[in-house]
Amino acid sequence: MSEDIKKTINELHIYEKKLLKELEANSEITPEQIAENTGMDIKSVMSAAGSLASKDIIEVDKEVQKTYSLTDDGLEYAQKGLPERRILKVLADKKEISMKDLASEAGIDKKETGIALGWLRQKDWAQIDKGVLRITEIGNEFADKAGIDEKVLDYLQANADGVKLFTDDLIDGFKKLTGRKNILNIKKETSHSFKLLPKGEEILKVGFTIQEQATQLTHQQLKDGEWKNLQYRPYDINAEAPTVFAGKKHPLRVIIDEIREIFLDMGFVEDNGEYVESAFWNFDSLFQPQDHAAREMQDTFYLKNPLTCDLPDDDLVKLTAETHETGADTGSVGWQYDWSEDIARQSVLRTHTTGISTKHLFEHEPPIKMFSVGRVFRRETFDYKHLPEFHQVEGLVCGPDISYQNLLGVLKEFYKKLGFEVRFRPAYFPYTYLSTESEIYLEEKESWIELGGAGMFRPEVLRPLGIDQPALAFGMGIERLAMIRYGVEDIRMLYKSDINWLREVPLDNGVRL
Repeated sequence: MSEDIKKTINELHIYEKKLLKELEANSEITPEQIAENTGMDIKSVMSAAGSLASKDIIEVDKEVQKTYSLTDDGLEYAQKGLPERRILKVLADKKEISMKDLASEAGIDKKETGIALGWLRQKDWAQIDKGVLRITEIGNEFADKAGIDEKVLDYLQANADGVKLFTDDLIDGFKKLTGRKNILNIKKETSHSFKLLPKGEEILKVGFTIQEQATQLTHQQLKDGEWKNLQYRPYDINAEAPTVFAGKKHPLRVIIDEIREIFLDMGFVEDNGEYVESAFWNFDSLFQPQDHAAREMQDTFYLKNPLTCDLPDDDLVKLTAETHETGADTGSVGWQYDWSEDIARQSVLRTHTTGISTKHLFEHEPPIKMFSVGRVFRRETFDYKHLPEFHQVEGLVCGPDISYQNLLGVLKEFYKKLGFEVRFRPAYFPYTYLSTESEIYLEEKESWIELGGAGMFRPEVLRPLGIDQPALAFGMGIERLAMIRYGVEDIRMLYKSDINWLREVPLDNGVRL
């Protein structure tokens, strides 16, 4: 006896063994007979058969037998004739009928009229012209001939118990009837037969004992020692198990929660802000000139309702205006233009989360460690790497003696917790100086990828807010990080309801160090 056969026999369930013994005694036995002989229910028999078939021990053949009979509508058509036939019979005599008189002339109801007209046009027996139904030459030809579908109706009526097979001459008519609704009853009867395969014959030749096997132990069996005398069914630890798709967070939510946890572990507090913001906080507070290209309609969503927002503290507005126009006492010459309160009042969908940082600076006393994670909106064209709505994360630290070196240290720690090696290169942003871009290393691509920007807030940003201490800020797009982490080439995939992709995204992404 081979080890494979021995292993297979040891792993057979008692129901599988009973089924094999029945097949050994009678190779033509049915599932119903097996159920009766063994005391198993039919469901257990079929389950055991499926298991044996998966192990190439037996073969299961399935045969579906259909029986056709007439419905109540079908019986009525068999007695009175099909609706189109009744109309054709009247047309053969009158040649044409006004549509308003059709139902009464042919003795059919409104429901049958619609069905009949469809079949008359399909068979080209009649045509409608200006509210009049006229018989065609083909209709005249078939008016006195019994149709093959009518012969099927007669055949089914004569065999009230149902018909399983049709003769060749009735097949075409049967197909026509199956194209109609509410004429035929179709009853399906499924039967199964089993056949021993060579592996099954070898198992029976070796032989086995049918004995109840324990799959679970009770407290009482352990207590009284009965477990020592039980026979246990072996388990194949290498057997395939069904795939279970557990409920889990959306991939974007996983990353957002991870980032939030990192910031909280580093001692930051969270601020959320509002989706609808004034142009003052979204642009002006960041020393972005009012004629800057980013403020144009093609880059920013401006709202009609509300059309404007209230401006903050008068002193803050006045200092912001002076800084834009002349630089005030920041050591800058400003942008040299006339700053407008009307433009600053415009309502926008926030284009970034940095406005949350400036508002937080104005409303809180240093030292400050704040972060925000939220949606932002820009008038972008949909493509594989751009969306008009996406997520940004922002970090802010303000306090005495904060320097550019502190900025790099915070960034290194932040990206380390995300699982990335990071390096920095000089960059330019309108509201920070010094400024830098963070690049992370991707081993699978053997390259550095830019992931976020950072810098020290300029005096032109801080002075109007009443902040006389240095502040660092950094941020990045979360969708960009998600694309890197999950190997997504098209950003739109993150928002598609692709259940297969969502199921395949692992719970543990394996990126964090």
